[in-house]
Amino acid sequence: MVYFGGLLGLVGLLTLLFRDGDVVGLPAAGVGVGLLVLGAGLGALGVVRRRVVRRRKIERGEPVPVGNVLERAQALPRLLRDVRRGAYTDLPRNRTFLWLLAIVYLVSPIDIIPDLLPIIGVTDDAGVFMWLLTSVSTAAGLYLRKEREQLPQQPPPRGRRATDDG
Repeated sequence: MVYFGGLLGLVGLLTLLFRDGDVVGLPAAGVGVGLLVLGAGLGALGVVRRRVVRRRKIERGEPVPVGNVLERAQALPRLLRDVRRGAYTDLPRNRTFLWLLAIVYLVSPIDIIPDLLPIIGVTDDAGVFMWLLTSVSTAAGLYLRKEREQLPQQPPPRGRRATDDG
Protein backbone atom coordinates (compact mmCIF):
# COMPACT_ATOMS: atom_id res chain seq x y z
CA MET A 1 0.00 0.00 0.00
CA VAL A 2 2.95 2.31 0.69
CA TYR A 3 4.39 1.78 -2.78
CA PHE A 4 1.01 2.15 -4.48
CA GLY A 5 0.38 5.36 -2.53
CA GLY A 6 3.76 6.67 -3.65
CA LEU A 7 2.96 5.75 -7.25
CA LEU A 8 -0.41 7.52 -7.10
CA GLY A 9 1.24 10.56 -5.52
CA LEU A 10 3.84 10.61 -8.29
CA VAL A 11 1.15 10.35 -10.99
CA GLY A 12 -0.73 13.19 -9.28
CA LEU A 13 2.39 15.34 -9.15
CA LEU A 14 3.23 14.64 -12.79
CA THR A 15 -0.37 15.46 -13.74
CA LEU A 16 -0.08 18.79 -11.94
CA LEU A 17 3.22 19.64 -13.57
CA PHE A 18 2.81 18.47 -17.15
CA ARG A 19 -0.89 18.13 -17.99
CA ASP A 20 -2.58 21.19 -19.52
CA GLY A 21 -5.86 19.78 -20.83
CA ASP A 22 -8.70 18.07 -19.05
CA VAL A 23 -8.37 14.49 -17.84
CA VAL A 24 -11.51 12.47 -18.62
CA GLY A 25 -13.52 15.70 -18.61
CA LEU A 26 -12.13 16.92 -15.26
CA PRO A 27 -9.66 19.76 -14.75
CA ALA A 28 -6.07 18.54 -14.67
CA ALA A 29 -5.32 20.48 -11.47
CA GLY A 30 -8.23 18.80 -9.65
CA VAL A 31 -7.21 15.34 -10.82
CA GLY A 32 -3.57 15.99 -9.89
CA VAL A 33 -4.39 17.28 -6.41
CA GLY A 34 -6.87 14.44 -5.89
CA LEU A 35 -4.32 11.79 -6.86
CA LEU A 36 -1.65 13.48 -4.75
CA VAL A 37 -3.88 13.53 -1.66
CA LEU A 38 -5.08 9.98 -2.30
CA GLY A 39 -1.47 8.81 -2.71
CA ALA A 40 -0.36 10.51 0.50
CA GLY A 41 -3.30 9.02 2.39
CA LEU A 42 -2.69 5.51 1.07
CA GLY A 43 1.02 5.80 1.80
CA ALA A 44 0.38 6.89 5.40
CA LEU A 45 -2.23 4.16 5.86
CA GLY A 46 0.25 1.62 4.48
CA VAL A 47 2.94 2.68 6.94
CA VAL A 48 0.54 2.34 9.87
CA ARG A 49 -0.71 -1.03 8.60
CA ARG A 50 2.84 -2.30 8.12
CA ARG A 51 3.76 -1.41 11.71
CA VAL A 52 0.64 -3.10 13.11
CA VAL A 53 1.25 -6.28 11.11
CA ARG A 54 4.90 -6.37 12.16
CA ARG A 55 3.99 -5.92 15.83
CA ARG A 56 1.42 -8.75 15.61
CA LYS A 57 3.93 -11.08 13.95
CA ILE A 58 6.50 -10.39 16.65
CA GLU A 59 3.91 -11.01 19.38
CA ARG A 60 3.00 -14.37 17.80
CA GLY A 61 6.64 -15.36 17.41
CA GLU A 62 6.49 -15.42 13.60
CA PRO A 63 9.66 -14.55 11.69
CA VAL A 64 9.79 -11.03 10.30
CA PRO A 65 12.06 -9.89 7.45
CA VAL A 66 15.28 -8.08 8.32
CA GLY A 67 17.68 -5.86 6.41
CA ASN A 68 17.36 -2.67 4.45
CA VAL A 69 16.71 -2.39 0.73
CA LEU A 70 20.38 -2.70 -0.27
CA GLU A 71 21.01 -5.71 1.97
CA ARG A 72 17.93 -7.44 0.59
CA ALA A 73 18.94 -6.66 -3.01
CA GLN A 74 22.41 -8.06 -2.35
CA ALA A 75 20.90 -11.19 -0.76
CA LEU A 76 18.63 -11.90 -3.74
CA PRO A 77 21.26 -13.69 -5.91
CA ARG A 78 22.26 -15.87 -2.91
CA LEU A 79 18.59 -16.62 -2.24
CA LEU A 80 17.95 -17.69 -5.83
CA ARG A 81 21.13 -19.78 -5.90
CA ASP A 82 20.22 -21.57 -2.65
CA VAL A 83 16.65 -22.16 -3.83
CA ARG A 84 17.93 -23.65 -7.09
CA ARG A 85 20.36 -25.90 -5.20
CA GLY A 86 17.70 -26.93 -2.69
CA ALA A 87 19.66 -25.52 0.27
CA TYR A 88 16.90 -23.03 1.17
CA THR A 89 13.52 -24.71 1.46
CA ASP A 90 11.53 -21.95 3.21
CA LEU A 91 10.54 -20.43 -0.14
CA PRO A 92 7.86 -22.39 -1.99
CA ARG A 93 9.09 -23.71 -5.35
CA ASN A 94 6.20 -22.11 -7.22
CA ARG A 95 7.15 -18.63 -5.90
CA THR A 96 10.13 -18.27 -8.23
CA PHE A 97 7.90 -19.41 -11.10
CA LEU A 98 5.33 -16.74 -10.16
CA TRP A 99 8.11 -14.14 -10.08
CA LEU A 100 9.16 -15.19 -13.57
CA LEU A 101 5.54 -14.98 -14.80
CA ALA A 102 5.23 -11.49 -13.30
CA ILE A 103 8.38 -10.32 -15.09
CA VAL A 104 7.15 -11.78 -18.38
CA TYR A 105 3.77 -10.06 -17.89
CA LEU A 106 5.45 -6.72 -17.19
CA VAL A 107 7.62 -6.80 -20.32
CA SER A 108 4.92 -8.33 -22.51
CA PRO A 109 2.82 -6.00 -24.68
CA ILE A 110 -0.31 -8.03 -23.79
CA ASP A 111 -2.24 -6.63 -20.82
CA ILE A 112 -5.43 -7.50 -18.96
CA ILE A 113 -6.39 -3.81 -19.03
CA PRO A 114 -5.09 -2.08 -22.19
CA ASP A 115 -2.62 0.75 -21.59
CA LEU A 116 -4.59 2.90 -24.02
CA LEU A 117 -7.12 3.67 -21.26
CA PRO A 118 -5.97 6.73 -19.30
CA ILE A 119 -4.70 6.10 -15.75
CA ILE A 120 -6.44 2.72 -15.23
CA GLY A 121 -4.56 1.21 -18.15
CA VAL A 122 -1.35 1.07 -16.16
CA THR A 123 -2.92 -0.10 -12.89
CA ASP A 124 -2.67 -3.79 -13.74
CA ASP A 125 1.02 -3.35 -14.50
CA ALA A 126 1.47 -1.31 -11.33
CA GLY A 127 -0.32 -3.95 -9.27
CA VAL A 128 1.80 -6.78 -10.67
CA PHE A 129 4.96 -4.70 -10.15
CA MET A 130 4.02 -3.88 -6.54
CA TRP A 131 3.29 -7.54 -5.80
CA LEU A 132 6.58 -8.59 -7.37
CA LEU A 133 8.53 -5.95 -5.45
CA THR A 134 6.99 -6.75 -2.06
CA SER A 135 7.15 -10.52 -2.58
CA VAL A 136 10.82 -10.48 -3.57
CA SER A 137 11.69 -8.02 -0.80
CA THR A 138 9.92 -10.09 1.87
CA ALA A 139 11.51 -13.34 0.68
CA ALA A 140 14.97 -11.75 0.66
CA GLY A 141 14.39 -10.31 4.15
CA LEU A 142 13.36 -13.72 5.51
CA TYR A 143 16.39 -15.29 3.82
CA LEU A 144 18.64 -12.69 5.46
CA ARG A 145 17.09 -13.50 8.85
CA LYS A 146 17.86 -17.20 8.37
CA GLU A 147 21.40 -16.38 7.22
CA ARG A 148 22.02 -14.25 10.30
CA GLU A 149 20.57 -16.89 12.62
CA GLN A 150 22.94 -19.49 11.17
CA LEU A 151 26.06 -17.36 11.76
CA PRO A 152 27.95 -18.29 14.92
CA GLN A 153 27.06 -15.88 17.68
CA GLN A 154 30.14 -14.06 18.96
CA PRO A 155 29.92 -12.23 22.27
CA PRO A 156 30.73 -8.52 22.05
CA PRO A 157 34.22 -7.60 23.30
CA ARG A 158 34.34 -6.36 26.89
CA GLY A 159 36.51 -3.66 28.35
CA ARG A 160 39.55 -2.33 26.60
CA ARG A 161 40.40 -3.53 23.11
CA ALA A 162 43.39 -5.79 22.96
CA THR A 163 46.24 -4.45 20.89
CA ASP A 164 49.51 -5.89 19.67
CA ASP A 165 51.43 -3.41 21.82
CA GLY A 166 50.35 -5.09 25.05
